[in-house]
Amino acid sequence: MNAKYVVFKIVKGVVAVVLFGSLAGFGTMFLWNWLVPSLFGGHLITFCQAIGLIVLSKILFGGFGGRGKHCGGGNHRMKDRWKQKMQERMANMTEEEKEKWKSRCGHRINTLHP
Repeated sequence: MNAKYVVFKIVKGVVAVVLFGSLAGFGTMFLWNWLVPSLFGGHLITFCQAIGLIVLSKILFGGFGGRGKHCGGGNHRMKDRWKQKMQERMANMTEEEKEKWKSRCGHRINTLHP
């Protein structure tokens, strides 16, 4: 790869992170200062405190992930493995067990068969 291209990509990434962080910080600060004092009698916060709240929420709740372990994420191998396991399980069931399963989860049974 070209060295200028690599430097450009790095600078572009740094600018994107700074821009996104600034927008998120100011957005959090604006919403907090707009809602919390009037609703709960809390104090106004600064930009740095807003960034701290975002970092704290990331640590506590593990958010921001677009692709991950949660439903709708990008972990298709895990979903495929689950689907294959359920197909094998259904193949080994008797007709009586299948009917019992259908009565409990009938809306999902059709997605397990190809």
